[in-house]
Amino acid sequence: MATINPYINFNGNAEEAFNLYKSVFGGEFTNVVRFKDLASADFPVPENEADKIMRIVLPIGGNTLIANDVPESMGPVNENENRSKISVTTESRDEADAIFNGLTVDGTVEMPMDESPWGTYFGMFRDKYGIEWTVEFDSKGNPQA
Repeated sequence: MATINPYINFNGNAEEAFNLYKSVFGGEFTNVVRFKDLASADFPVPENEADKIMRIVLPIGGNTLIANDVPESMGPVNENENRSKISVTTESRDEADAIFNGLTVDGTVEMPMDESPWGTYFGMFRDKYGIEWTVEFDSKGNPQA
């Protein structure tokens, strides 16, 4: 069965916020990916964004809190509109595809289901009601790797 977790967008202070969350809730980050970790000829990363967070994951109880910094080239996060997403973690690729395909009807796909840079099967979209979602399956069984 799929699980749902919050996914938060930040304007460059994801690491600071997550260090606070970690100090309050405890635990350890299970994944920290910086933009520079993915830099390549096909994905150039400006120097001022190299150390920003592409993905950070903090398990809290039976749930997972996930976040990233939005690159400046995409404009600032409107904290009243697109501050967060709902992240769905599935038990199989088939379940991920079914949920993705079901929720994207009349919506806008931002990233089709495919292998992610952090090693999971991942997709991202806004449904027809304007709600932002991610769907993910980790074949290694790591929660939100």
